[in-house]
Amino acid sequence: MNKKTILKLPFENRIQAGRLLGEALAGYAKRPDVIVLALPRGGVPVGFEVARMIGAPLDIMLVRKLGTPGQEELAMGAIASGGVCVLNPDIIAVLDISQEDIEAASATERHELERRERAYRGDQPPPAIENHCVILVDDGLATGASMLAAVAALKQQKPASIVVAVPVAPSDTVQRLQEEADDVVCLATPEPFSAVGRWYREFPQTSDDEVKSLLARAWAKKPSPKLNGKSHD
Repeated sequence: MNKKTILKLPFENRIQAGRLLGEALAGYAKRPDVIVLALPRGGVPVGFEVARMIGAPLDIMLVRKLGTPGQEELAMGAIASGGVCVLNPDIIAVLDISQEDIEAASATERHELERRERAYRGDQPPPAIENHCVILVDDGLATGASMLAAVAALKQQKPASIVVAVPVAPSDTVQRLQEEADDVVCLATPEPFSAVGRWYREFPQTSDDEVKSLLARAWAKKPSPKLNGKSHD
């Protein structure tokens, strides 16, 4: 469901937005099956605050769009953390995209995703997803394409439930995600929406160094819990 709280926009920054989002997610606090996955880069400062407030481990969910040949902004699918590939069969069929083109785009984006995984994660093992409640966090949504890809990718890893949590998004994007996720928590759905950055006083680009620093802080807080017989955070 979509949960809203009365607040004054714009948010001061991602930290404040994350703390407000954490308050809205209080019902998930201290549950041993909950993990927060933030979408880099801007979602990580928000996710860090959410994870801190509800006492859940923090990790990342990387998504890379697969652009169609000659129309890179039009997605024929996406790849995501965990080696998952989600394709849009309608786009592929209408544009008659070959398997070779799909494989070429997948290889290029997989290389970049793996590079970012190494840069952000280092030796940290990926989290356990199966049978867990996963809270996907970003700093806001416009079309929601990346979040939809993240949800689709997570479903293939068999979580118990998927929660999408964002400070701000258009109402139609929220409605679309409600059809795919088990729960959607969005603090504000202002109209006209325009862009995510419009609803923040401070909205600088999040750097790779900031992402790595926040993840290191989250992972250093406590020993990795044992999930499914393996040590994960």
